[in-house]
Order: sequence, then C-alpha cells, then structure tokens
Amino acid sequence: MAVTESMAGATSGETRGLHEGILRRQSARESSARTYARALPIVPVRARGLTIEGADGRRYLDCLSGAGTLALGHNHPVVLEAIRGVLDSGAPLSVLDLATPVKDAFVTELFRTLPPGLADRARVQFCGPAGTDAVEAALKLVRAATGRSGVLAFAGAYHGMTAGALAVSGGAPDVQAARLPYPQDYRCPFGIGGPAGAELAARWAESLLDDPKSGVPLPAGMILEPVQGEGGVIPAPDDWLRRMRRLTADRSIPLIADEIQTGVGRTGAFWAVDHSGVTPDVMVLSKAIGGSLPLAVVVYRDDLDTWQPGAHAGTFRGNQLAMAAGTATLAYVRENALAERAAVLGSRMLTRLADFGREHACVGDVRGRGLMIGIELVTPEPERREPGAPERGGPDGLGGAGDPAGCGGGPGADPGTRGVPDARTAPTAPGMPMAPAARTPYPPAPGLAAAVQRECLRRGLIVELGGRHASVVRLLPPLTISDEQAEAVLDRLTDAITAAARDHETHGPDRQRHPGADRRAG
Repeated sequence: MAVTESMAGATSGETRGLHEGILRRQSARESSARTYARALPIVPVRARGLTIEGADGRRYLDCLSGAGTLALGHNHPVVLEAIRGVLDSGAPLSVLDLATPVKDAFVTELFRTLPPGLADRARVQFCGPAGTDAVEAALKLVRAATGRSGVLAFAGAYHGMTAGALAVSGGAPDVQAARLPYPQDYRCPFGIGGPAGAELAARWAESLLDDPKSGVPLPAGMILEPVQGEGGVIPAPDDWLRRMRRLTADRSIPLIADEIQTGVGRTGAFWAVDHSGVTPDVMVLSKAIGGSLPLAVVVYRDDLDTWQPGAHAGTFRGNQLAMAAGTATLAYVRENALAERAAVLGSRMLTRLADFGREHACVGDVRGRGLMIGIELVTPEPERREPGAPERGGPDGLGGAGDPAGCGGGPGADPGTRGVPDARTAPTAPGMPMAPAARTPYPPAPGLAAAVQRECLRRGLIVELGGRHASVVRLLPPLTISDEQAEAVLDRLTDAITAAARDHETHGPDRQRHPGADRRAG
C-alpha cells in the first residue's frame, strides 16, 4: 500500500509514528554523505506548487525547490499533463540518443529560448541526467576543439561533484585549473567592492592571460556562473561579464556559461547571461530544463563540434518523460513571461529584506537577482574601527548608532552589510572609477544561519544554506509563487531571523568558521 494511501484516516499519533519511523530507517540505512536530510528532517508525501505536506501532517512553503529544479513548483498541471501524454501514448521511455518526436519538440523549444547569436548555429549534446555530467562534457568539448588542456575558473564556483566539475569548483582539493577572482561587493577579494573591485578582477584575468611568465598558458576555455549560487548568491556585474566575453573572444578562448541553476527565468531573464547581452560559446543546462525530472545538456557553437562519435555518451541521456516535462516547462515560462515576473517580484522581495537588514546588524548583506536571493548572516563587532572611519557606516551610505547588543536589531541598528567605513573617495588608477577605501566585512556566522534554517522549519518554511562558510540563507522559490505567498515567505523568514538572532545574542556570538565544504546542490 502506498504511503499516501496508508495516511488516509490515520490519527496524528499514527502519522507521527510513520514520519519518525521513515527518518529512523533513513538514518540507519543511507550514506553518511546525505546532506539536505540532516538539516531538513521532513518526509514529503504530497506537494503542489510552493507547498509540501509531510508524513507528520505538517505543511511547508518550499523555497528550496529541488535546489532550483522546480521552476513551476511541485506537480504543475502542465508538467503532469506532458508526462501523462507520454505514458498514455505507449512511447518508449528511454531511447539512448535516438531521434523521437518528444526529443525533437524539446530541442525546438529549447533553441527558441537561446541567446541571439547562439540559437542559429547551435548544437546540443544530451548528457547523463545530472548537471555535473554536462559540465564534464563542456570541458571535454573545448579541449577537443582547441587542442589545449587548461581551464580558467573562478573562486567560489560550484559546477558539480564529479572529478572534472570539482576541479573547476571553489572547493577543489588540488589545482587543475587556473583560479580567477570573482567580483563581489561585500567580501571583495581586493577589499573595495563595486565597479573598482570588478575592474581589478578583470585586470587580473587579463594579466594572467597576457603575461608570458604568469605560469598559465592559453587555456582551452573559461567556465563561469552568471550568478554564483552555492558560492553565496553573488551576481556577476554585467559590465564585468561583458569584459570576460571580450577578453575570451579576443584570445580565441571558448566561454562556458554554467546556467544549471540560473536558467529558465530564475534570475529575471530566461538565461542569466541575457542581462548582460553576452552570448557564450557553450551553455551548460540542467535542473529546471527537465521540468522536475533529470535532464542535462550542453549547447554550443557549431564550429566547436569536432567530436568523434561516442566522444561523450551515457545510458540515460534519452529520458523521454524529462524531455516532455521540460518542453512543457520551457514553453510555459516563455509564454507566461515568468522571467519578467521573477524580476519584478524578486526586486520587491530584495527591497523588503534590505529594509529588514537595516534594523538587524547580524544581516551582513542582502543580494540576488530575480528569484535567486541570498541573505548573508554575520557576527557584528561594534567595537571594531577602521582608521579614520566613522563609528558605523557602510558602502551604501547607511549609518547609525548601531546595536550595542550585536544581533538583536532595533531602531537605529546598523546593518552588518555595512559595518565598514563609508568612504567613496579613495584615489584609484587613472581611468578607474572612484572606489571606497579598503574595508573589512564582519565575520560570517554559520551557526546563526543554521539556527535561522531551523527556526524557518519550525514556522513551516524550507530554505537552503550556502556561501563560503554556509552563512548565507538562500531562497529559490518557484517562479509561480504568488504575491501573497511571497509575503508569507518573508514574514516567516524575518521572524525566524529575529528569533534566532535573539537566541544567538543570549548564548554568545558565533565565532566559528565552517570547517568543511558547503552542502552542495545535487
């Protein structure tokens, strides 16, 4: 008998017993590599849209969305209809790389959405069902096409869990790729942030490529995320992304855009590179393109198609159910302008969270793009001063007396984004924009972030953690989230931060650094 059927008419004690029994057996039988199950001890049995119902009868608002896989939320009617259509037709469910009407429809719809300049001359390779296999394919592709072996990648990146994908991710155990700085404001590697920080990051990349003694020969490709997800929800500045496109094009280096998590409307454009007008040579796609089912592809410019037959293969690259669900999802997002909707609603949510952060010093930074949102939590240090700096202030000009208690917030509390000098007039090199003086952000607070995740779960809200030190609370709601649901999510999240911060203040500041790698999206 199915679990959902066995729950019908069950008492609360029986459902609780079912819930606890399943969790107990999971703990006893599953690998210790499991991740989400540790922080989210729930047993989903039903789901629709934003909502999940657990075996214990509780309902949750799901802002994890399968790590960004569920663009339309759980069990959207158009997805279910597409899946039933394949099942009822008698079509084969797995066909290796044979041509089928289902695959043809998927490729047609996918190419309809691609950035201008790529769709007209694109080739697509269906990969194993996980995004990490598509990353492996992309790396093999550019190496075969260029005859070169090195790769340029970025600090903080996350591209998957297989060997090649890990080698170009931020947590690589050894160096197989040249690592470049990824621009960001709050934890800028150069200590300045803003356009000046992005300019320095671009100059570093150019210097590495043009200096004959840099130790980095001309690479086979550059791989980047238009928004670093697991790295802490860090959007790449559009000007910097255009600069990366120019420097790679000028040197005949294929540019690989990893749109596994950012694609299909997530950031407020159909593909995150669309914000900057950049057309990459290669795009790596997975997660939402399968409409909640496993599917991954690499799309690339036709002149790179130098592969021999079988150069990249896999048994499960012919998943017909995923292709049908993916076609329905891509079309629904396009036809209903859900990317534009994500841009508007995401901006509204970011504004409210930024306003909340101004009253809570433990909110270090609020950032994101569209419905890919991050809140970095920090341990404030009110006693810290920068030489010649005002008592408190920040790069956005916000100041105040601060919260002497630390994380509790309250009137006049300075956001921890900001516990840095408000100085925008530091001299720069000729031709560079004026930049703030060197600054030091507050330390990350992974313990507080974990406490916020627990408080969210108590309030019926599922959120993810990420960032370099697992101190960033992440929101990845489905693109179909309503205005009312968005407000409910923010109500629960801000209440959870307030409660966790109050408890954090009582038990002392979080001084621990995260000891290992972040929990990764599968």
